[in-house]
Amino acid sequence: MKINDAIFGVLFAVLGAVVLYHVQAFPKIPGQQYGPGLFPGVIAFGFLVCGIVLIVSGVRQRGEPWFALGDWMGMPRLVLALLAVVGGVVFYILLAERLGFLVVAPVVLLVWFRVFGVRWMTAVVTALVTSLVIWYVFYKLLRVPLPWGVLTPWAF
Repeated sequence: MKINDAIFGVLFAVLGAVVLYHVQAFPKIPGQQYGPGLFPGVIAFGFLVCGIVLIVSGVRQRGEPWFALGDWMGMPRLVLALLAVVGGVVFYILLAERLGFLVVAPVVLLVWFRVFGVRWMTAVVTALVTSLVIWYVFYKLLRVPLPWGVLTPWAF
């Protein structure tokens, strides 16, 4: 899929301008040369500049369509893979709180592995081990509060 650079350029430039406008209202820290708006302002300025560069690049692409589907869109397996990734993310967002990370993550990973052609046994083992490793790193080491859902009685 090809989308003209000017379209994304406008989006980035508008986002940068809106953030730059918004950070002006951040409070100033007495005695400091800079405040809490410095870092978001620098990033927003970068977005604005990059947006302008993309707009110029997109306008120079005369004669090319503003939007074109890629060759991969004619391949059902690749379209299914795209839909599986988007569906997996939506599935996680909607059900992770209710069912829990340790229930939802292995299911999503298993589906993704199978759609991408991984054999059943490898997909099952890898989905389970990967989910446990991710849970351990985020929940135990980094102290990120992952949802327990139906496993709340066994939470530690």
